[in-house]
Amino acid sequence: MKSILENRPALAAEVDKVAEVAGYLWQKGWAERNGGNITVNVTEYVDDEIRSMPAISEIKQIGTTLPYLKGCYFYCKGTNMRMRDLARRPMENGSVIRILDDCASYVIIADAPVQPTSELPSHLSVHNHLISKGSPYKASLHTHPIELIALTHCKKYLAKDVATNLLWSMIPETKAFCPRGLGIILYKLPGSVEMAEATINELNDYDVVMWEKHGAFAVDCDVMQAFDQVDVLNKSALIYIAARNMGFEPDGMTQEQMQELTRVFNLPK
Repeated sequence: MKSILENRPALAAEVDKVAEVAGYLWQKGWAERNGGNITVNVTEYVDDEIRSMPAISEIKQIGTTLPYLKGCYFYCKGTNMRMRDLARRPMENGSVIRILDDCASYVIIADAPVQPTSELPSHLSVHNHLISKGSPYKASLHTHPIELIALTHCKKYLAKDVATNLLWSMIPETKAFCPRGLGIILYKLPGSVEMAEATINELNDYDVVMWEKHGAFAVDCDVMQAFDQVDVLNKSALIYIAARNMGFEPDGMTQEQMQELTRVFNLPK
């Protein structure tokens, strides 16, 4: 069967990025079993032939109405699929879906009827929010970065911007590459409406949010950039933990040094 990616280099390149990131997540130990999700808005790569492709699944309900997603197309990791498998065979472990005109349902159109992630309503709600405010962000990534999750098991790091300032202070690149910091969402049932609403709210101020004792959720222009933000933040957590394991509390950069970075590199304040 002909793949939707055939003779579509731009679309294939986006799916290849998903596969590459999936491999990184597995190698880092951030994607145990079927852990984590990736959803990418690929509407800009859709041509008339794709728009006329028939559904290969029955109509599926999203569970909410998302008016800004009318006619949009998404590549989604499949439910119960492993990142290590998606890295090798992205179109066997994920699928492309079309949002229908009612903005409350979708169908799978390629390559196989792989059911999208069980957290699809949350991911799509985030994408609906991003489009509504004119954001250029097209990718959402959820993964389980070990050291960042470990920080959320300590109550003091759950206070607003405490973890952000700690992570920024470990190495200058963190503030430079993650200038909006790390949002914190206190524990909520995974996949719940409450978690989705809290995530959307935090994404007004942050590009990466941590779900307490669960994992990170990041958005960016593509999935590689979303991964990069989580990777940089987790590197800072590793530096902090390494210092503590060496027997001392790291000094970190001072507020004055971080303010200088903000000024020189014209970062968001």
